[in-house]
Amino acid sequence: MKKISELLYRTKDWVESFAQKPYALWALFFIAFVESSFFPIPPDVLLIALAVANPKQSFKFAAICTAGSVSGAFLGYYIGYAFFETIGSRIVDFYGFSDKFQFVLDKYRENAWFAIIFAGFTPIPYKVFTIAAGFNETIDLGTLAFASLVGRASRFFLVGGLLFLFGPRIKEYMDRYLERLTLALGLLFILGIITVKWLL
Repeated sequence: MKKISELLYRTKDWVESFAQKPYALWALFFIAFVESSFFPIPPDVLLIALAVANPKQSFKFAAICTAGSVSGAFLGYYIGYAFFETIGSRIVDFYGFSDKFQFVLDKYRENAWFAIIFAGFTPIPYKVFTIAAGFNETIDLGTLAFASLVGRASRFFLVGGLLFLFGPRIKEYMDRYLERLTLALGLLFILGIITVKWLL
């Protein structure tokens, strides 16, 4: 467990180092792409590093991150659809969702649109949901694309917006509390939907 934790920290540092490279924007797109299907480090790491260096470009970085992540959702879908037994199940197991996979499928049957948006916005491993979307087969690609766009854009533009407004001084806070912040806002989103349904 300790070795895995150390590996993840080294990988995080490696991802962050791309901010200094001339191909940083391509790296941001690529990391966002692969994170949607298997890669463990969220693209927020590189997004934050780039936005700290150039806060005025924060929304541009958020847009690139969103485009890469939504595109990568289709790879996750394909893994779930065509290679679940050989690849997808191992990815799901790696993130500790093997015993919760049926729960994910049930959530898709209840409200696929909401499940994808929530997974895309919060710290829940998004790739588990893109793989489940392909495995489920009842999720159409249009729902996957549009819901992913809403969820991922909401997350990345929140990060970009905070850095645009507050600059580098908020980086330490975001490194420490970003997951809690997005989870809290995701829960508020759920509460809002429940409230609207109750009022109607």
